[in-house]
Amino acid sequence: MLRKLRQRADLTLEELAEASGVSVRAISDMERGRSRVPRRQTVAALSEGLRLAASEREALLEAARAARPVSTSAGALVPPRSVGDFTGRDRELVSLREVAQRAGSGEVSSVVIISGPPGCGKTTLALKAAADLAVDFPDGSLVVDLHGVEGPMDTTEALLKLLKTLGVSDRRLAQEDAQGRAGLLRALLGERRCLVVLDNARDEGQVRALLPSRGRSLVLVTSRRPLTGLADVGRLALLELAPDEAVELLRRILGAERADAEAQAVVRVAELCGRLPLALRVAGNWLTARSGWSVDHLVRRLADEERRLAALAAGDVRVEAAFELSYRQLTGQAARLLRLLSLVPGSDFTVAYGAALTGTGVFEAEDIMDELVEAGLLRAVGTGRYQLHDLLRLFARARLMHEEEPGEREAAEGRLHTWLLDTAVVAGRWYEPGYGVPPASWNGLVPLDSAEEARTWLQSEASAWLAALRFAARGGQHARVIETVEAMHWFSDLWVFWGHWPEVYHLSSEAAAALDDAQLRAVHLNHCAWALGNCEHRYREAIERAQKALESAVRAGDSSQQAWALKYAADAYYGLGEFQEGADRNFAAMNLFESDGAYEGWLQAGAAYGTSLRRLGRAEEALAQHRRIIAFLDEPDCPVTGHVADITRAHTNNALGRDHAALRQWQQAADQYRRALLQSSSMGMTHGESRSLTWLGEVLLELGETEEARSCLRQVLALGDAADSEDLRTVRKLLDTLPAR
Repeated sequence: MLRKLRQRADLTLEELAEASGVSVRAISDMERGRSRVPRRQTVAALSEGLRLAASEREALLEAARAARPVSTSAGALVPPRSVGDFTGRDRELVSLREVAQRAGSGEVSSVVIISGPPGCGKTTLALKAAADLAVDFPDGSLVVDLHGVEGPMDTTEALLKLLKTLGVSDRRLAQEDAQGRAGLLRALLGERRCLVVLDNARDEGQVRALLPSRGRSLVLVTSRRPLTGLADVGRLALLELAPDEAVELLRRILGAERADAEAQAVVRVAELCGRLPLALRVAGNWLTARSGWSVDHLVRRLADEERRLAALAAGDVRVEAAFELSYRQLTGQAARLLRLLSLVPGSDFTVAYGAALTGTGVFEAEDIMDELVEAGLLRAVGTGRYQLHDLLRLFARARLMHEEEPGEREAAEGRLHTWLLDTAVVAGRWYEPGYGVPPASWNGLVPLDSAEEARTWLQSEASAWLAALRFAARGGQHARVIETVEAMHWFSDLWVFWGHWPEVYHLSSEAAAALDDAQLRAVHLNHCAWALGNCEHRYREAIERAQKALESAVRAGDSSQQAWALKYAADAYYGLGEFQEGADRNFAAMNLFESDGAYEGWLQAGAAYGTSLRRLGRAEEALAQHRRIIAFLDEPDCPVTGHVADITRAHTNNALGRDHAALRQWQQAADQYRRALLQSSSMGMTHGESRSLTWLGEVLLELGETEEARSCLRQVLALGDAADSEDLRTVRKLLDTLPAR
């Protein structure tokens, strides 16, 4: 190394001797390998003479340290003990074996950070890997517990422990300062083939001096923190076990016979433990120590959320204690936010939830949430979303009850619910006639600058704003419930099969009744009738609600709501196959809407009337009626525009396709379905896509286009729950009848 550096600097031996003060003979001896252990001061002088950068100077010093003789009389290196019932983590073990193989070349990073929340099995995985790989590291394996979360070991102490275990004598250690010892460790790990586990690291500073830059050794570092400040390292982020792995771990702890005798209860215990390895082990050990108790008995103990953490204790091992260690290291702001996040309904959330709970800005909340991620107490999932493990949520809720005043808890929850419902109203109104772009006065925590952003928010945060709506209903906030639900009227047409519209509109109709407002009650009973009939095919209940809506609308003198009641009843009769009843009510609804100038309703009733005509065997009349609807929408001064017009056009084009099909005009039908499919797809109206694809598939079969038909039908299946259940049944039957490809 010295010779290469001298030649690179274009210096002769004499010139380097003059620049460094080291004799020509000494330099010559070093370059020829006769002098392998120069003193530190000599190497430092040569570095100055060569004008080396700091990294090159350190590399030259390490080369000198590595050449010094090391006594190997102390510190036996033996393979670490692994857990006998280790389960799962196959992908991670394969990854670590690949790293170990690459480390043997000495050309790649030989450090892997294994991080994850408390209790996820980081240490267990590291010890399992070390035991499995021990044969590949002939110079030995060693484990150092750095006690990172409680009473962390000083780096100097860790260095001494490692060097002594590697066989460095006390005399030699006394000759080196802290920097020298770190360099000596790097040199030893670089030239030997060792496997080192640095368990439970607190932070980057604790381990930085213990890591080799290159070499043939492998170092596994476990930490609750991701240690993002360390560069040029491999990373493994652990989560909870997969469902089958969690069950198998319990099965190995309990024994196959006992576990299989109560297989369903074992599955339930795994889920109640959140599939967290520490919790699973505690639960398994608890049952093992109580062989006379059934697994179902533990299920009943764990089912009580208020007692679950306390129940997950076996001897001196407590899941709650593992969480507490990390919790105590948080700043006050981060600890408070963790407590408040337990109030969030739903499985995941964004930074905006933290801002709403704390009453701060988004960027301030993001900084605090980053601290929770770094502490391993919060998981970043996807783009901008976070999750609390189920057991950590229970821990945070318990801390909330103990450490926050009731008034502050209620205030934080109120801020969250207010933000959720305010945002839901603004987002929903993107689809309401007369609204659209949020008002200039609105300053929300999330961007809602387009209908697509509004829709994405409403769907991704649906469980949260629905929970806030339920809370408002329970609290008697009737006007708030009405305002929120009215904003969903036209948006719900884009997400018909969400599964919660009957509940949403039931809550609003109950709120209208509590306000003793006949007109509002008519509006929301009508919405409820639509949801029961169109979303869940509960046609008799839909007719009942529509009749009540009609009665309320008559009392209120609201002819438009009378028309909607007739229209929704007609839809339900159509679903029951009572087509004349449907046609009569739709015709009456059309006249009422037209007299009121309510053209959105007139279009809906008119299209539905055409469909009733077709089912009554009057396909030519149905075709003319549906063409009349499209012609009205195409007029330059059509009063119905935007989202309502787009939905009506897509549904009516589908209806035109059905009319042509009834007349056996297969190609015209296919053209209409394709047109409707494009329109539904552009809006993201999946139930419309489902209908178009199903009917297009049927028509293509009539045209002899079997493979294109098969493709359409399979696309319906791919929509899954977003498709109409009736379409799914039809498609499966059709696919079963098709010949093999």
